[in-house]
Amino acid sequence: MTPSTPDEPVLKLVRCPTCGGDSLYAPSNRYRPFCSERCKKIDLGAWASEQFTLPASAPPDDAQVPPSTTPKNI
Repeated sequence: MTPSTPDEPVLKLVRCPTCGGDSLYAPSNRYRPFCSERCKKIDLGAWASEQFTLPASAPPDDAQVPPSTTPKNI
C-alpha cells in the first residue's frame, strides 16, 4: 500500500442517509453526504414535514412566570 501524499485528495465512500447507497464524501459531490439531489430533497422534506425532531425539554408553564414589574403606561 502506498502512503498518500499531501496533494492527493482523500476519497471516502459513506452510506447515503436517505437510501443507504454509496455516496462519495468529497468536494466534488455537491450533495454530500447524500448520493444525489433526490436524496437530499427527500431528507429536507422529512425535516420540513416534522418527521424528524430534536429532543428538547418542555417549555416552562406561563403560570409559573412572575408578572412583569414594568408599568403598562409607558
